[in-house]
Amino acid sequence: MNDTDLIPTVVTIAIVVVIVIFVLTILFKSIRIIPQAYAGVVERLGRYHKTLTPGLNILVPIIDRLRPLVDMREQVVSFPPQPVITEDNLVVSIDTVVYFQVTDARAATYEIANYLGAVEQLTTTTLRNVVGGLNLEEALTSRDNINGQLRVVLDEATGKWGIRVSRVELKAIDPPASIQDSMEKQMRAERDRRAAILTAEGTKQAAILNAEGERQAAILKAEGDAKAAVLRAQGEAEAIQTVFHAIHAGDPDSKLLAYQYLQTLPKLAEGESNKLWIIPSELTEALKGIGQGFFAPRDAAGPGTDAFPRA
Repeated sequence: MNDTDLIPTVVTIAIVVVIVIFVLTILFKSIRIIPQAYAGVVERLGRYHKTLTPGLNILVPIIDRLRPLVDMREQVVSFPPQPVITEDNLVVSIDTVVYFQVTDARAATYEIANYLGAVEQLTTTTLRNVVGGLNLEEALTSRDNINGQLRVVLDEATGKWGIRVSRVELKAIDPPASIQDSMEKQMRAERDRRAAILTAEGTKQAAILNAEGERQAAILKAEGDAKAAVLRAQGEAEAIQTVFHAIHAGDPDSKLLAYQYLQTLPKLAEGESNKLWIIPSELTEALKGIGQGFFAPRDAAGPGTDAFPRA
């Protein structure tokens, strides 16, 4: 075989190789595997043809073109802080976080050029409209209300883009530095006031408990004194009753009773206010009897004679 015979053979082999490579390339381009949670938009001859779902998909080579895949998962986007003017003309810096999900890959591809940037701009303008109608105090204390209004407006506006806004959160609302300083002073004053109230309440409760304890102690002491007085009175009554029975049992005469009364007179006179003595008439009669008993012997001995014999 000469060289002229080899040329057709080489050309044939080259053509076969080219055809095989072309066929393999066509097959490779016609087969597309879409990952889970993604969707692919297919254009045929420049127009929308269909949306590919996760799994194995077949395309027509040359006439079909696959657009970049669309992430169908819920996405979280944190936007940089935005300056917002409140109703009372104070500039606050608000940091927002938006949770959204693409529900229609075709609308997200053809209805909006950059849906992520559109969501950011729409969030900023809606936030300014909502917060602009609130004063600073309302903006700081109405986060849930602001979040709800933002979510409703964003979800309604992004619905035609094939996007569903599920949640909007305000991460931070930072008022001006001067307002922050005033708020910190107010918070410190409030904490000091609460501490003073708690201290006063504690002191009050302690005073109440001390007073209650003293009252109970006084009541117990008074009850003890009363019981002691009753016992003393009962003892004195029993002693008097015993003496009374002893006196009556001994059948004393009036002279003995007068003598006993004279013995008690010094005790009656111990008080400073006892300046008047009351002497019963029975006692005077008894004293006369005692006097007659002492002076009768002297009278019987006669004048000038002592009543008692001298030694």
